Amino acid sequence: MGRFELIRIGDMTIGRATYAPGWKWSQHVGSKTGVTSCHVHHVGMVLSGRMMVRMDGGREFEMTTGDLFSIGPGHDAWVVGDEPYVSLHFEGADEYTSD
Repeated sequence: MGRFELIRIGDMTIGRATYAPGWKWSQHVGSKTGVTSCHVHHVGMVLSGRMMVRMDGGREFEMTTGDLFSIGPGHDAWVVGDEPYVSLHFEGADEYTSD
């Protein structure tokens, strides 16, 4: 239901996340690794679509096209609506795996 592509520019690794409607981290990534929440710090920008994030402490927020984000470790996330979600990741891409 998604992919996470990497490109290396010098010493920097940039990731591009593309997730279909219905994608959820805990279901499509965490359940395969036995981890209940993502422990990667993500810094990036949403190119299209919408994503809801729930921190382990319960705080929730939505990200949408054009938003810049910094999401600390300990969260779940899922695509909101019928449009695919696409984002660039400037930090955390080396540590992240996805399906």
